Amino acid sequence: MAGLAGLRSRAAASKVIFSGIQPTGVPHLGNYAGALRQWVSLQNEEPVTTSLIYSVVDLHAITTAQPRESLKQWRTEALASLLAIGLDPDRCTIFHQSSVPAHAELMWILSCTASVGYLSRMTQWKSKLNLAESSSIEEKKVGGQLKLGLFSYPVLQAADILVHRATHVPVGQDQQQHLEFARECVTNFNSAYGKHLVAPVTLCAPISRVMSLTDPTAKMSKSHKAERSRILLTDGPDQIRKKIASALTDSQAGIAYDPANRPGISNLLDILSIFDTRTRSSSELASDYSDLSARQLKDMVSDVVITGLAGFRQRYQELLGSRRDFLDKVEADGAAKARRSAAETMSKVREAIGLAGAS
Repeated sequence: MAGLAGLRSRAAASKVIFSGIQPTGVPHLGNYAGALRQWVSLQNEEPVTTSLIYSVVDLHAITTAQPRESLKQWRTEALASLLAIGLDPDRCTIFHQSSVPAHAELMWILSCTASVGYLSRMTQWKSKLNLAESSSIEEKKVGGQLKLGLFSYPVLQAADILVHRATHVPVGQDQQQHLEFARECVTNFNSAYGKHLVAPVTLCAPISRVMSLTDPTAKMSKSHKAERSRILLTDGPDQIRKKIASALTDSQAGIAYDPANRPGISNLLDILSIFDTRTRSSSELASDYSDLSARQLKDMVSDVVITGLAGFRQRYQELLGSRRDFLDKVEADGAAKARRSAAETMSKVREAIGLAGAS
């Protein structure tokens, strides 16, 4: 009877949502707007039959060499951030990617049917190497710089999703190409071995991206040299006010939402809309506050960001301090659940291919 109950439980959880975040330290406001906020919303709004799986994807982080101690610290900080924003480990499966070897195993299997031509057209490896989108792996200069791990990054990303048979994946605008590739991997594998893998559906974030405060034509990033270009979720009220007060805007009178011609003002409106309690769009906010000055808008944005992030810093510091044992337990429990989830898929995959471990 227990086995039958388990089968019924898995059948009921027909919707599976997976997403991951790289361990690059404390998330910034762009990470929150593009992914983390949506993760919490899904937790609060999806029925309990929906399986929610969130991973700190540390294997992805080593496509460029990382200092050992830094990577360990960033993994812990990322995990603490997920709990500090409000994810409930009793509701969600939260784990480190490297704790589940099946992610890497399925990556290899998928790579055996993945197209090199398709991968060569992906943009991420080009942007990571600061190459033009027209660059080709056949160029000698490119071949000398490009590592296999960075080139095959989308295959591992596909494996992350497919190994848990995810039906839906929340992604930002810049990641939609990777989800298309994941669906391509499903088509290739299923054509070769039968219909065993699930093609995921895209869940788009309500705001595509938050831009840099110092260069509003570029995405907010931790790689930017200027710390004032980004707002970290652990920033205190004074830091937030100083960063937003120094944000690059323009000298035009009034407020308008025009990303092409007024990117700085438009970015501030996007940030304001993230925390707006009336869920107004950036354009609606621009209309409502059209008579404000840039300085008044900055003051308003500062207030809502400070209020919106209130409590995160304290929860985060507690998790990395007095609650470190709890943090470790969350990861261990989440990894155990994720290994069970992945084992179900890998059993089907090995059986389909005829590998060791198949019945």
